[in-house]
Amino acid sequence: MTSEHAPGPEGPPAAPAGPPPQIRVAGAVVGLQGLLGVGFAVVVAVRALGADIGVGNAIGEAVYFALIGAALGWVGWGLTAGRRWARTPAIVAQLLLLPVVYSLIGPSRQLLLGIVTGVIVIGTFLLLISERSRMWSMGLDLPDARP
Repeated sequence: MTSEHAPGPEGPPAAPAGPPPQIRVAGAVVGLQGLLGVGFAVVVAVRALGADIGVGNAIGEAVYFALIGAALGWVGWGLTAGRRWARTPAIVAQLLLLPVVYSLIGPSRQLLLGIVTGVIVIGTFLLLISERSRMWSMGLDLPDARP
């Protein structure tokens, strides 16, 4: 009297508890990067209104940074919520921030800010490309995944 649907001696396979911790940490950092982008957009817009420069160009720049910041915030939320689609845009964002790190260290001569930014960007990138993160993003942590 065995049933095909009865659980075995081990019980039913356990569902994954969610994304690995490094994905959640990376998601929080990417979300913070998004908030910083939106904050920078607000600063640019406020300064443009009180300056004698072309307001249209500055408002365009503010809108651009607001959109990028909102997108990064959305990607950060996706990572912390365990959405597998969010890993790739987060990796691309970290790669696109590397020239910012170079600019801070080199031409801008803001060594401390550049090093801190570099550690954050490279650390987040490494969290996103770790083996456990890669396995999670491909769904290999699911109960029905093939080894």
